[in-house]
Amino acid sequence: MATTIFFLILAILVLVLSTLFFLSRIKPYCECEICKGYLNSSWSLEFKNLCDWYSHLLKKSPSGTIHVHVLGNVITANPKNVEYMLKTKFENFPKGKQFSTILGDLLGRGIFAVDGEMWKLQRKMASLELGSISIRSHAFEIVGEEIRNRLIPLLESNRNGAVLDLQDVLRRFSFDSICKFSFGMDPGCLKLSLPVSDLQVAFDLASKLSAERAMTVSPFVWKIKRALNVGSEKQLKEAIKMVNILAEEVINHKRKNDFSSQNDLLSRFMRNIDDDKLLRDIVVSFLLAGRDTVASALTTFFWLLAQHSHVIDEIRAEASRIMGGTEKTTLATFEEIQKMHYLTAAIHESIRLFPPVQFDSKFCQEDDTLPDGTFVAKGTRVTYHPYAMGRMESIWGQDCLKFKPERWLKDGVFKPQCPFKYPVFQGGFRVCLGKDLAIVEMKSVALALIRQFDIQVVAKDQTPKFMPGLTATVRGGLPVMVQERRRQQSQ
Repeated sequence: MATTIFFLILAILVLVLSTLFFLSRIKPYCECEICKGYLNSSWSLEFKNLCDWYSHLLKKSPSGTIHVHVLGNVITANPKNVEYMLKTKFENFPKGKQFSTILGDLLGRGIFAVDGEMWKLQRKMASLELGSISIRSHAFEIVGEEIRNRLIPLLESNRNGAVLDLQDVLRRFSFDSICKFSFGMDPGCLKLSLPVSDLQVAFDLASKLSAERAMTVSPFVWKIKRALNVGSEKQLKEAIKMVNILAEEVINHKRKNDFSSQNDLLSRFMRNIDDDKLLRDIVVSFLLAGRDTVASALTTFFWLLAQHSHVIDEIRAEASRIMGGTEKTTLATFEEIQKMHYLTAAIHESIRLFPPVQFDSKFCQEDDTLPDGTFVAKGTRVTYHPYAMGRMESIWGQDCLKFKPERWLKDGVFKPQCPFKYPVFQGGFRVCLGKDLAIVEMKSVALALIRQFDIQVVAKDQTPKFMPGLTATVRGGLPVMVQERRRQQSQ
């Protein structure tokens, strides 16, 4: 009884202190319409997602930049500003201590949470490993095996008209794949029984709660909860502890066995790093990057395909030309995948409209002025918004809201766009090292499913609503019905 009363008093104290500090920081007398709209959530009356409201505001802004004063955040969809942050003045826009504080408990000293020499070290090592032919071949083999042995059999078992959550299936697929690639371990999430993986559950919860930290107006709230080990911070601590235990088990197992000839990413890093804590941080970072982003991109890709059947027809026709007219083989070779320009264009166009990471923030180190004339004070959070940028007429033209793979093709050949107008893989010095691996994985999965199945999205006219998180996850998943596709001979 005494313990219960003690924690009740603590909870009340936390609530009172948090409320007082919150009120002292949010500038309640700010007359800015953006701030008022954010604080009272009036934006939700017109927009399904916060990212859609930001897109609306950025479209209206002459400079493509807005201020959310209560968050201390400058948000931009101006490509010149993006290039300035990611390349021209890269050193003045690091991830910053604020970012590492928010995600540090989960990511530690991993590449996505650090700056300076630690970032350069990991960047150099990751670049050498991910750029090697052997690691790319290894990743392609893992993806192919997962498609052949688990993804296709699972969908075949559900082709009797039963509704299946494709987002959940894709998350399981990408989690199995990235664990095999990163750790050399198989959590078996995509087995026909769809088992629960302790690592997947803990990792999902840790990612979700870490993202919620970033959404609070004041970090004081979650820091107090962390200090007292209560509420969501207690949950986060327990989830990270589970991730750590499982990661340590894998590292210890490899230490006891010969890892020198193994191809997974952890084994490769272990050849050069003896610090087990740093190894854990590095691999967890790659786990975060390689799992959720691929599943998110594929989920919205299939939602878009459901509304544009002609794109499916074009992908199938291209595959038949390259792989052969009988379509007896579902999986393409790496060389065949590389020749599929329309499929590549369709994937890039989908990610333009629905980037897995909808926004990314840096923290200004010293007073600066962006190319559009926006002054940025030291310590200010500066966010570039790929989701909004994909919806800007000033960048993509009047048909920017249309799903149009052809905008990426010139004489039938895929042509990449400037990374600063299309920063879904970042750009400049922090451009995503796993970009090519991710694109090949997405193309492999999409092609295999499109060639073998007809996938009907249950609510294809319902615009996706996203859950708060580090990556874009559709609330309620993507319910689909799967049918075996009738094979046809090409003309």
